Amino acid sequence: MVLKKYQKEHSAIICSWIKDEKSLYQWSANRIGKFPLADDDLNENYAPMMKGNRFIPLCAFDDNGNLVGHLYVRYPDENDDSIVRFGFVIVAPVLRGCGNGKKMLRLAIDYAKNTLNASKITLGVFTNNDSARYCYESVGFKPIGKTEIYKMSIGEWECIEMELNLEKD
Repeated sequence: MVLKKYQKEHSAIICSWIKDEKSLYQWSANRIGKFPLADDDLNENYAPMMKGNRFIPLCAFDDNGNLVGHLYVRYPDENDDSIVRFGFVIVAPVLRGCGNGKKMLRLAIDYAKNTLNASKITLGVFTNNDSARYCYESVGFKPIGKTEIYKMSIGEWECIEMELNLEKD
């Protein structure tokens, strides 16, 4: 598996992985907010953030060049480059539960540490998304005790804040 920069043509493939409204909200919180997704919805969502250099969408590809996963890395604080945040983490549905999420996250962690020189990575995960939380914990993310309630059209969900402290060599 390898990480490469997201390209506009990847939007349709990634959007096709969202099969129902619950999956949409687990993946994107309320940031896209409409189901079903159209092929270009991810591009439209990313367009304003791509104008600066503080938002880095990435895609994971298998050894045959197939798109198998996606996430973005962003700097949540305009004045602090030591902390990055992962978001929109997703693996192709047919490849879930086989360690591909862990592989992609490990690559993204290495990228954050070695390319972006980050000292901490944060992310949020909903309490109704056990498989994602277990995946994050398996690569070292820890809950930090902070939670937030998201109000969405399909209900109110609790989100757990997680972080991974990166030790410098």
